[in-house]
Amino acid sequence: MTDQDHINERCCCLVIRGGKLTGKALAFAMRAFLAQVPKQMQNPPKRGKQSVKSLTKGGNVLENIEISNECVKSFERIAKKYSVDYAVMKDVSEDPSKHLVFFKSRDAQSMAAAFREYSAKELCKSATKPTLKETFQKMMEKSNNQVLEPTKEKVREVVR
Repeated sequence: MTDQDHINERCCCLVIRGGKLTGKALAFAMRAFLAQVPKQMQNPPKRGKQSVKSLTKGGNVLENIEISNECVKSFERIAKKYSVDYAVMKDVSEDPSKHLVFFKSRDAQSMAAAFREYSAKELCKSATKPTLKETFQKMMEKSNNQVLEPTKEKVREVVR
């Protein structure tokens, strides 16, 4: 969908014929218009992050994947980019807790694409750049192992 389609979905046109437009006349016309608009147009379906209960509302079949604890926020950004309806639930049954991401089975292809991008991003991030703490510790070890050479003392002669 283009931006214009999104705007057209959210816009409405109200035409009132009359000689003098007052606040009461405008309010009456708006109430009459909103009474004719279907309920689902007034409350559009939720998109993006939701609860598991709202995902299963329409009788949808859910699928899930596991992600690690630290990477939840980065995964949410990518899922939002692919406009996937999903729910995140913490699984505390295991000792290192994991997060389960539930999504509708009709979104499986877009979810697979989002997960592919997420896993590539995480692998690239972990493989290439060491953390600042690791770099600092390497430098500390290097400086501790360095042998200091004796310094030459400068002798000052006093001239009288």
